This record gives sequence, C-alpha cells and structure tokens, in this order.
Amino acid sequence: MAAPSSRTPVSLPDHVRIVLLYGGASAEHDVSRVSAANVFAAADKDRYDITLFGIDRDGRWHLVGSDGPRHTDEGLGGLAVEGEVVSPSTALSAIIDAASDPVVVVPVVHGPNCEDGSLQGLLELLDVAYVGPGVLSSAVSMDKAMAKTVLDAAAIPQGRWDSGFEWELDDARLDAIAEHLGFPIFVKPANMGSSVGVTRANDRAELDTSVREALRFDELLVFEEMITGREVEIAVLGNESPRVSVPGEIVAGAEFYDFDDKYRDGVSKTLVPAALDDAQVAEMQDLALRTYRALRAEGLSRVDMFFDADGRGFLVNEINTLPGFTSISMYPTLWEASGLGYRELIDELIRLALDRHARRRRSN
Repeated sequence: MAAPSSRTPVSLPDHVRIVLLYGGASAEHDVSRVSAANVFAAADKDRYDITLFGIDRDGRWHLVGSDGPRHTDEGLGGLAVEGEVVSPSTALSAIIDAASDPVVVVPVVHGPNCEDGSLQGLLELLDVAYVGPGVLSSAVSMDKAMAKTVLDAAAIPQGRWDSGFEWELDDARLDAIAEHLGFPIFVKPANMGSSVGVTRANDRAELDTSVREALRFDELLVFEEMITGREVEIAVLGNESPRVSVPGEIVAGAEFYDFDDKYRDGVSKTLVPAALDDAQVAEMQDLALRTYRALRAEGLSRVDMFFDADGRGFLVNEINTLPGFTSISMYPTLWEASGLGYRELIDELIRLALDRHARRRRSN
C-alpha cells in the first residue's frame, strides 16, 4: 500500500495576479455581476493585482479598461460588462506570459460554458491556476441528472427523481414520471442554477406548463418529488483535506426558494447557524464531505440538502461548484459564521488554487 502523501501545501504568496471573470451568457448573468462586485471590493489590493474580464450575454469576452470597473443599475446591478472585445485564450495567454507574479483565474461565473467544465478545460490547456473544481467535477456536478446518478451509485441519500430529454418527454413519458413521483413535482433545467427555470407542478396540466418553461433553458430536465422538510445548506472548502462550515437554513418566502425569492423580493430568510443539534450537524457535515468527494470537487462547493420531516433524515438535493458570492449569498455567510471572513475566504480560495496547480504539475 502506498504511503499517504507528505506534500507540503503551497503558501499564499505576497503578490498574485488575479484574473476575475464575471458575467456570462447564461440566465445567471446578473447574479455573477453582483458577485464580482463584492469580490473586487473585498480583495486585498496590496496583495492582488486584479485584471477583469466581463463576459456579455452573447458570450463575448471584454477586457475591462485600466480605469477600473464601472457599476451598473442594469438587472441586479454589479459590475458592468464593457471594454475591448478579446479572444479568451489569446488575452489570458498574454496575461500569463507577461505576469511576474503567480496568476490565478477567479471565475465568478455560473451556468453553461462557465461552470460546466468548458471554461475549466480552457484554463487547464493554458496551464493556469484557477479557483473551483476541475473539469470532471464541474461537468458532472453541473448536470443535475448526471450528478444524481453518481450520488445514487455512491449510496448518498436523495429524494426520488427522474429525468428526460426534450425529445423523450411525450405524454406517455410525462404520465410515467407523474406516477413515479406523485404531485407536486418540481421541474428543473438540468444545467442551470439560482433556481432559474424551476417551477412546481401541482397536477398533470401544470406539469406540461412547467416542462415548457424549463425547456426554455435546457434540453434536459430533472423532475423531483416534493419533500416536506427544511431546506439546509452547508459550505465545503479544500482540496485533499476539505473542511465544512456550520450549516444554514433557508426559510422561503415564496411557494419555494425561487430566483425572485433569492435575489429580488428579499422575503426569504436565512438562519445561520441552522437550529440543529450536535448529532444532526455532524451527520450533515459528514454527508456533505461524502458528496464533495463522490463528485471529486476541489476548492469549494456548497451542498444543498433537505431535512425530511417524515423520517428520512438528510437528503442531498444538489451541489453548487461555483456558488454565488453576493452580499446575501449563503456560501460566504456560512464561512463568516464559522470564523472565516470574506477577505480571508478569498485568500484561502486563491491559495487552494495555487496548491492544486502545483500538485497537478508535479503529477504530470
């Protein structure tokens, strides 16, 4: 049996070049811009030189000018996406080649082409350190149907679910899903976050409507049973030896915790830490670590669960490999409550990115 690695973790250098990516062509564009504004404001300017790339709604990359980022009132606000349109690989290569300090890409982006392994693959080809899980974990975790398949194989407890592509979802298939799950049914685009495109179907007619809505965002849909219980979340941070935060709880103001409830209406409540006893906290933290490892996550992720009031206990709902970093986002809030402040969290994420990059280079 091989001995455990005795590798010394990489320390955070005194100076680092950060490449902050935000925006994107997904429906989570607005959330990303707000997250980027918070990260830019909090990052230690004495330690980090920050280059900003904004990705517009058409997927074009903009190199933000030397005057610094401009805030906008569009959508949810945050950093504006403007500047010289550039080729991603050419622009990043030039920054990497010219930098005298280590370079770390911080992708504060969400959704397809940003969170699904596509961007991570580009960064691997460019041989640059980046925050967040790698290609495989990002791709599998972004696709809710594939992630649930992997978690089933790893014996991670989940609610009942089903899935189907657009061309499979005829009346007979939807009838079978309804019989399998019973109503209400939650219908979700498989490759979207922030509850974009998610609806609740209370009967067969509403199921048809929900399917049409979700298909606006993805050709693959996930169907989930209604779970009567509490919505709880926990943050995970680390590479080979990840650690977990205290848990938090979402008390939705709407029928369920949808996009407007998260970012616009402000009627939902977050309870941090969640009202759980020590044994329940330990169980939830263990389940979060099992989920993190089963999906081969590194750097950071937020694991969302239900606590089933009918006796099944904790059930994993999904993992978010690039969770939001807005001022109201749960991931930094959970770490703040666990003793790790926002600025210190940014420092640790950048250190972890450099540490993984050094490890992978040694292995190649």
